[in-house]
Amino acid sequence: MDEDLKLIFKKQGYAFAGENSAVKMCHWFRESILHNRPCYKETFYGIRTHRCIQMTPAFNQCTQNCLFCWRYQAFNETYIKNPDDPKEIVENSIELQRKLISGYGGNPQTDRRKFIEAQEPKHVAISLTGEPTLYPYLGDLIREYHRKGITTFLVTNGTMPEVLEKLDPLPTQLYITVAAPNEEIYKKLLSPMIPKGWERLNRTLELLPSLNTRKVIRHTLVKNWNLEYLDEYAKLDMKAEPHFIEPKGYVYVGFSRERMTKENMPSHVEIQEFSRKIAELTGYYVMDEREDSRVVLLQKNKNIPKIRDN
Repeated sequence: MDEDLKLIFKKQGYAFAGENSAVKMCHWFRESILHNRPCYKETFYGIRTHRCIQMTPAFNQCTQNCLFCWRYQAFNETYIKNPDDPKEIVENSIELQRKLISGYGGNPQTDRRKFIEAQEPKHVAISLTGEPTLYPYLGDLIREYHRKGITTFLVTNGTMPEVLEKLDPLPTQLYITVAAPNEEIYKKLLSPMIPKGWERLNRTLELLPSLNTRKVIRHTLVKNWNLEYLDEYAKLDMKAEPHFIEPKGYVYVGFSRERMTKENMPSHVEIQEFSRKIAELTGYYVMDEREDSRVVLLQKNKNIPKIRDN
């Protein structure tokens, strides 16, 4: 990556764990450790916000330039020329997380127990920016985190089905973002950088039932773009058969403000209504919600245990 561009990202709070890998402290870490407000993933799935690393092994590489993405849209690479060593990424990401959160040790509002626990991360979200399935040693990276007793959430746009098909080991939980109900909207809203992106996403959805791990379909919903089309979304969900479905509203933050407006944000009431109708169409159960994140949780059945990353 260009050094001037890397310097800009460092000023924005990114810490580089390698040439193409990075860590950034999550907004919800601050909320959890200062105000006892964990992120919705803790509410829904059990992982603890204050012990979670937010990272990526593919900082500047992606297969899409989504209009709703809050990140800086500088993606022009669809492969990694010099991938970082997975063991080094893991060691560096843990050490960088400790450095990023170190300032909270002197804050009188800090929950001391959480701060001490945070020194030993127990969860990693491989989701910060870029498309992690472009990283050629993704299985080794997941294995290294698991060896340290760290659970993994892998978030992908689903355009690399051949990677997921061969991935070993699988992450603790696999997220697939499905932010378009059909190919026309997919091309306009997600701006694919590779050919046959829609077909590749559908191959991933067809593959999903065979993958032996916890699976989530996330619908990122943008008002006046993709909020309708309930029947089409439901067909995609039924094809994938995930354990969970997350309808989540777009939020007007970050660099998405250069491409979207406040009017593109659905209200939580609209997300609730979308979720209720999807539940009716798929037979899933509405299990939980977080209004502050404009997200609702649907589950395939009511007895799926939460993750225990003790």
